[in-house]
Amino acid sequence: MNDQTLPKRADVPVAMTWDLESVYKTNKDWEADFAKVTAMLPKLLAYKGKLTKSGKSLLDALKLRDQIGAILGKLYCFANMRFHQDTTDATYQALADRADKLSTDVSAATSFITPELLATPSKRLAGLLARSKELRVYEHEFDELDRQRPHVRSAEIEAILAQAAELASGPDKVFQMINDADLKLPKIKDSSGKEIQLTHGNYASFFLEHADRDMRRAGFEGLHGTFSEMRNTMAANYAAQVKANIFFAKQRNYGSAREAALGPVNIPTSVYDNLLSTVDANLPKLHRYLELRKKLLGLADLKPYDLYVPMVKDVEYKIDYQEAVEKCLASLAPLGDKYVSALRKGFSDRWADVMENEGKHSGAYSWGSYNTHPFMLLNWQPTMDSMFTLIHESGHSMHSYLTRQNQPYCYGSYTLFVAEVASICNEMLLAHYLLETTKDRGLRMYIINHVLETFRTTLFRQCLFAAFEKEAHAKAEAGEALTPDLLCQIYKDLNQKYYGAVVDVDGLLEVEWSRIPHFYNSFYVYQYATGMSAAVALATQIVTEGAPAVKRYLQFLSSGSSKYSLDLLKGAGVDMSSPEPVQKALDVFEQYIGEFEKLSSAEPVTAS
Repeated sequence: MNDQTLPKRADVPVAMTWDLESVYKTNKDWEADFAKVTAMLPKLLAYKGKLTKSGKSLLDALKLRDQIGAILGKLYCFANMRFHQDTTDATYQALADRADKLSTDVSAATSFITPELLATPSKRLAGLLARSKELRVYEHEFDELDRQRPHVRSAEIEAILAQAAELASGPDKVFQMINDADLKLPKIKDSSGKEIQLTHGNYASFFLEHADRDMRRAGFEGLHGTFSEMRNTMAANYAAQVKANIFFAKQRNYGSAREAALGPVNIPTSVYDNLLSTVDANLPKLHRYLELRKKLLGLADLKPYDLYVPMVKDVEYKIDYQEAVEKCLASLAPLGDKYVSALRKGFSDRWADVMENEGKHSGAYSWGSYNTHPFMLLNWQPTMDSMFTLIHESGHSMHSYLTRQNQPYCYGSYTLFVAEVASICNEMLLAHYLLETTKDRGLRMYIINHVLETFRTTLFRQCLFAAFEKEAHAKAEAGEALTPDLLCQIYKDLNQKYYGAVVDVDGLLEVEWSRIPHFYNSFYVYQYATGMSAAVALATQIVTEGAPAVKRYLQFLSSGSSKYSLDLLKGAGVDMSSPEPVQKALDVFEQYIGEFEKLSSAEPVTAS
């Protein structure tokens, strides 16, 4: 669908839009809450300097903080979702800007709380908790703060570090400006001689998935060739990012930048190491899949730009939105009637904004606040990919819904470490359902192709990225300069290790590190792989064990951040402190490869 055929927002059927009137009926109601929060900030600041003077003052301050946070979340989500449904609407762009400013004001007003709590001796805090039943709800929050004591500096140094943090954001901002604004990608001619502008948006969806191999190659070389010309600039910028990470780790008394990134959410570095070593031991499974891809595509050699083109040709799968909703609900039946009924009601209550329209924010997400139900932004196309996106965002939404139904505000969200578990678990349950309900050979291959690619891109590829970050930081911490040649060599060696048994990794692939935006949110990407590993393990338990596994899983979805992430997953039946869940996920990957091999009968698929 191109921009000329997109409907205007006003022409989208109401039933296909989200019900933001359930948040605020009118903008006047939004303004009233905005004024309310503004008036509450001085009341909160009145506790500054006397936060822990008594149990009552501490309780009252924390309750007021939570009340402000809950209303702010509602204001922020409404303004931004209104803006995202039509980014040409100046009214809601202005509201979103005001919500941003208010969020900054709230952060400033609440900034005294953590330092004052950390300045209070642990024994005194424990005494205040012991004497107040209402305060005990914050016990886990205080425990999390207590763990940070060795890493919190004096007030003077903390103030300097806060100012330095703004400077440290420079590499990320520089990358964004290069990547989004200044980068000039080439135009590429197709077989008819027509010029097509290469963009970040069409690189994967058009060029890498193109049936014409020359177009795939041209897209790959066009993008990476451009970044290769800037390799010195990109290396200097990434080196600055790594140096900043090392600086803050040292200042906060962590043993390494990686430890500083994982420590605040109580994830030991052994979880990271277990993930990488387990994937390393299972790379022959990835190589087996790549050999199958090479054979089915009928290629004499497999190049990096051949990894995304579909292996299954001529499968026509069209599905409308309502039919996809029903299939998703049916696939989630193993989670029980209450779960399915709540999600069904969510669809009927217009949690989802379904259709594309002029000016609508691209992509998909699940959002909402503690005082609202979840919302899903979609840009629906009648494809299997859109159906998997739908069930993915439904997983996020139900995780949020059950958390907010069962937890107080202070634990009403969840960490990034567990954020992808519910969404990917839903995807695995949908894949299982689709395979259980069709015998069509081509369609089964199409479904399994989707699942195999999810494993390759979410587990293997993110682990390669995680290994790159680990090695780059380790070399910098050992005093080595992160030159363009060194970064390219690290990345090339890792690709040789992961893909080289089957894929020709020579050439421009070595510079791919320079275009990965996640590297400016350091030591983040490993959580995609751990999240997928946990999700696959949980989905397998749900299908094979039934009720006991479902009970554990629903308890996990209802727990928010009331415990540490590893403890929450352990309660659900997955111990991410051990390599076992990762290994089990990779075993499932191998099972899908075997099924695909049987279905394909190793018959090559015509490829350009």
